Order: sequence, then C-alpha cells, then structure tokens
Amino acid sequence: MAEPNKRRRWPLLLLTLVAAGGVVAAAIFGPGARKSGGLDPEAPKTESTIASQATPAASTQAVAKDSSAATETKPDAAPATPLTGLRARLPQGTAAGTSRTSIGSLQPDKAGFLVDFSPGSAGIQRITFSDIWITAADREAARAHRAAMAAGASTPPALPSDEARYNLHTLGMLQGFEVPLLAARAIEIDGQLISLFGGVWTERGPGAFETEVADADGNAIVRIQRVFAMEPAQGAPVFDMRLNQRVENVSGRPLKLRWIQYGPGDLSKDPGGMMDIRRFQFGYLYGAQRDPQRQNVIVHGAMFDRDQVMKLVDASTPMLWPQEAQRQQGFELSWFGTTNRYFALAVHAANPTDPKGKVLSPVHEVWALSDTAASADRVAFTELRSDMVMVAAGTNAAFDMGVFAGPLDPRLLEHVEPYHALRMDGLILYLISGCCSFCTFSWLANLIVLLLTFLHDYVVFDWSVAIIVLVALVRLALHPVTRYSQVQMARVTKGMAAIKPELEALQKRYASDPKRMQQEQFRLYREHNINPAGCVGGMLPTFLQMPIWIALYAVLYFAFDLRQAPAFFGLFQQFGGWDFLADLSAPDKFVTFSQPLISWPFELSSINVIPLLMSVVFYFQQKYMAPPTTGTLTPEQQQQQKMMKWMTVILFPVMLYSAPSGLTLYIMTSTCVGIVEGKRIRAKIDRMDFSPRKGEPRKQDRLGKLYEAAMKRAQEKRSQGRRFKGRD
Repeated sequence: MAEPNKRRRWPLLLLTLVAAGGVVAAAIFGPGARKSGGLDPEAPKTESTIASQATPAASTQAVAKDSSAATETKPDAAPATPLTGLRARLPQGTAAGTSRTSIGSLQPDKAGFLVDFSPGSAGIQRITFSDIWITAADREAARAHRAAMAAGASTPPALPSDEARYNLHTLGMLQGFEVPLLAARAIEIDGQLISLFGGVWTERGPGAFETEVADADGNAIVRIQRVFAMEPAQGAPVFDMRLNQRVENVSGRPLKLRWIQYGPGDLSKDPGGMMDIRRFQFGYLYGAQRDPQRQNVIVHGAMFDRDQVMKLVDASTPMLWPQEAQRQQGFELSWFGTTNRYFALAVHAANPTDPKGKVLSPVHEVWALSDTAASADRVAFTELRSDMVMVAAGTNAAFDMGVFAGPLDPRLLEHVEPYHALRMDGLILYLISGCCSFCTFSWLANLIVLLLTFLHDYVVFDWSVAIIVLVALVRLALHPVTRYSQVQMARVTKGMAAIKPELEALQKRYASDPKRMQQEQFRLYREHNINPAGCVGGMLPTFLQMPIWIALYAVLYFAFDLRQAPAFFGLFQQFGGWDFLADLSAPDKFVTFSQPLISWPFELSSINVIPLLMSVVFYFQQKYMAPPTTGTLTPEQQQQQKMMKWMTVILFPVMLYSAPSGLTLYIMTSTCVGIVEGKRIRAKIDRMDFSPRKGEPRKQDRLGKLYEAAMKRAQEKRSQGRRFKGRD
C-alpha cells in the first residue's frame, strides 16, 4: 500500500514545483519588479524615452521626503493600472502669474545681479548685473555717482540708465516660442512625457513657482515646486543662486520620474568683440572606483565651441554629455556652463562642501537644441535630463542645483567657494577658437596673465605700463638670439658682397648646366665660409615673438581684469572723458564717430591711431633697418621683395586695425625697441672683422651643414624624378 501512495504524491509534488517557479518568474520578470532605472518596453515612445534608450540606464536614484529612502512595490503586488491622460495644470484655487517679479538687487552692496522671472514656464526672463556696464564711459559715470553719494554731495552726477548695465542673457526663439532661461520643460512619469512649458505655473512669491500633474479623472498625481533663492551679499557681490526643485508623489503609488528642464544656452554677444567665441564647457568627476573620495573635478577634455554644437544639432546627434568615452569610463557631471567673452552661466552641484556632493545629480544628460533652419540669428539652447528615479508614494524627489551667473574673474572662481571646490576656474580659457586653437599656446597665455597681474598689482599699478614692461622683459630675454641672428646676417651679407664677381662668373660659365652651377656655387660658399641660410636666422626673433603675440592677443581678448581698463592711469579720460585708450581690450578709438562710416565689408566706427602709427614705424624699419640684399637679384625678384615690404607696412596694420589696443600697443612698442636695439647691434657689427685670417681653418656651422644636406636631398630627388620620367 505504501508504494502506490508514493506514486500518487509525485504529480502533486511536480505541480507544486511548477507553481513555485511561476511565482518566482513573475517576481523577477513581472512589471512590478522592473528596475526603476530601465525603460518599460510597453511605454509610449516619447521624445525623452527614445533618447534615453540610446544610453545605458544608470543606477536607480530613490529620493524620499526629508531625504528618507523611497521604496518600490513588493514583487508579489498586483500591477497598478497604467496612468492615462496626464497633463500639467495650475494648482487648485490658484491663477497663472501675469506680472514679472524679481530677486536680487541693482545695488552692488546688496547683490551682484537682478533676476527678472518670466510669468510662465517658471524661468528667468533676464539677468542684469548691478555693477557691470556695457561701456567704459558708463562704468566711470557710475563710479563718479557712487563716490559723490559717499561724500554726501547734494547734486551728484547722474547714474546711467539701467539699459546701460550688462545683461547676461537675452531670450531666444525655439520653434516659434520664447524660451526663458532655465525654464521647466517636461516631466516623464512612468514613460509618459508631460509638458511643463507655458501657463501652468502659479507664483507663490518672487522666484517661487508651483504646478501639478493630474490624470484623466482630475486627480493630482504629482506636485512640483521650483524656488530660486539668493544669499544676501556680505561685503562682496553674490553671483550665485540656488534652485530648489521638488516633485512630490501624491498618487498613492510608486512612480518612475525623469526631470527635464532647459539649461544654460547662448549668452549675449559681446558688443565690442571682433569674434563671436561662445563655448559649452563641462567639469566632471572620475567614477567612484577610481576616485572614491570625490575630491578632484576634471576641467579639461570636455568643451564644445558654439559652431560645433550647431553642427551636432544639424547632424541630429545633439547629445553633449555624456559622450561615448565619458560613459564608458563612468565619469559623472559636476558642473556645466556656457561662456561668452567675459561671462559665464553655469549650473553646478548644490552641496560641493560635502565629499559626495560634488556630483550634479539632477543632470544625467545634456542635449543641444536649436531651430533646424540655418540662419545667422538662431539661438543654441540646452536641455538637462535627470536619470530615471523611483519615488515612493507620499515622498519627494529633489532636483536641486546651484546657478552661477557672473564674470570670468580668476579672483572669484579660483578662490571663492563653492567655485574653488568645484574647479570652476576651468571656465576661463585664454584660447582662440578655430584654426588658431593649436597656436594659441594656452600655457604661455596663463604665464603672461600671471606676469601681467604681478606687474600691475605690485610694481606699476597700470595695465598699459605693465604691457610696456612686458615688452622690455621679452626683448631682454631674446637679446642674445637677436644679436646672434644680426651677426649671422651681417656675415652672410659681407661675404656675399666679397664673392659677388666670382658668383657672376660662375653664372655665365655654367648658364647651360644649372646642376653644375649649383655645385660650384656651394663650393665657393664653403671655401669662403658663407652660409646662405644665415639670413633666415635674422627672422628668428620675429618668429620667436609670434607665439607671444598670439598668446597676448588671447589674454587681452579674454582677461576680465583688462575689460574696460584704461591706459596710463586714465590720463586721456581727464580731457573731457576722451575715449582714446579708455579700454585696452578694445580698439584705441582716437576719434569715435556717432554712426559708422562704413558697415560693409567691415565696420568703421572710429579712427584708431595706434595701427596707423605702426604702419609708419614698419616703414622706417623696412627702409633703414632692413639688411642689404645678398647676391644678384633678377628684376622679378626685386619686384617681389618690394611688394613684400609694402605688404608688411600696409597689410599688417590693416589686420590689426580693430584688434585690442593693448595688443597694438605691445607690437608698436616692441618694434620701436627693436629699432633701437638693432641700431646698437649694427654699430658693434660694423667694428667686427668677418674675413678669415691666414692659416685659419674654415669651419662650417651647423646651419650650413643642414643647408648643404637639404640641397643634396633636393638634388637627388630631382635626379630620381628625371630617371622615372625617362623610363616612361
């Protein structure tokens, strides 16, 4: 009897095992147990979900009310009914904002800027600096007003109008809509993308906005708050504010959320800039395994010029962060900012003093946006997307961040917190974009900044005088090279003059055999210890100074300290507020026109006298300081040499006509010092004897050996080419 009973128990045991396996499979693969960072394959293919499928889902970020942990549904819980008809709306009993509010102040002792908010979209309409002005004249007028007020003057000079203050951001159009700065764009809830853009926000107070998302039955699902806040100024202007963002889950069920908002985009163009150099830059951290302490923010290797961003948008590959290599190495974003010539707008980690707070957790991806139709006035926008987070019922998800809107001032970004901890000085780049990027020598530009700053702060106390001292230091450092090159040129010139009759005889004798003539000419050079390549050494000091000129150009173009810095202690401004050399980062403006005389192909709005003086200096340098011609020149060669001289005299000043006056001041001063230096060197050269003494062995210098080897290689190449041609 026992054996049959045992056989009857096997089917029951098998059914029990199958049922248990089904429960386990449902717990693992069922909809209630999907990872919160993943995407539901049954969710609608919205713009955000499709974009997020392009990158691996990051680890789940569960954020709960008061920083407590959010929880997921239990594996054996019944699947919830999918949410339908989700839409954003004004909170019950409220109305949309219709008037513009603001935080901050236009008084420098209270705040660094005034922020005006947009009535809709919970974004920023405008950021206006309290003590940064568009022109140097307005800046000086503001200083005179404050000084008179501090002295108790009864009738102080008038303060310039608010329109003269520098406005960091101008609104742009995207697909026909005006997009406020840092406006909320959308929120993704369980795979559904709900727009938050437009008149769905109510303003509880200046900079405090609220909205909610409801389902098809009108039941609130989430409540959203955005609060912009500034710390009061304490002795120095504050250029930072905090953006607190909370999404409260009031649906009674766990929700998967993704936060999407507009980020920093195009800043205002610099009104006096020759070039439109605007950049998109990133600071990031290594992965937790490589840098567990989260101490080092990396500020290189992640930067886009604006032109690059537009090309990515046009190519339908607009993701700026993370790139493939950054994703593979597990880099995490710490800050993201856009810059123009002198200013930056950046979002950064909200708690950088915390060892684990340097990660900009609300931003997992950065995308570029712009109108598809290519036009000169289209604006670049960015979109910030968070990672997908699971938020338990009755809890909050936090998407807080800091916002920096201020000057690219090293004294601020290198020494003041939180910018020092976040290495946001990486936003400062003395770099000319485009084809000149490789030749800007940023390390040399940084060295010039340090030297000029030291000279200004501790020695001469004026930027123009510091530039002149820099000329003296550079000329002093290059004097041995200059002297050597001048001696070599003199040796070649006198040697060529001595053998000129013999050279002419060789040219007549071997007129029909160019190869033999070259061999005999070089034999003659070697016998008389003449190196024809020695004249090239005369250009060596100019070649060595070219990197300095380029680096100095970048410094004078981007250094915030030199913005609106007057030359020579503001001496020329004492004559009725004369604009001449009032701003070393702009043309000298000896005479300024009320309206540009020429608008095309370039704008002529002032007479700049320093480039014109440079042309005169170059002319005298070419006429009196140029070395004598070596050898006999054909009429065509003489004409070419004459054209090159005139091109130097005319073309070079024309190219620098609209350059920063600090740069033209440097070049003109350096040229004048070079003329004096060259005259003294030539006086010593005239007393030198270059003729070899009897019995003295003639040694060929290294440059001569290189010249001879190069000539032999060229001859072999020509002969080899003739052999190949003969075979054909």
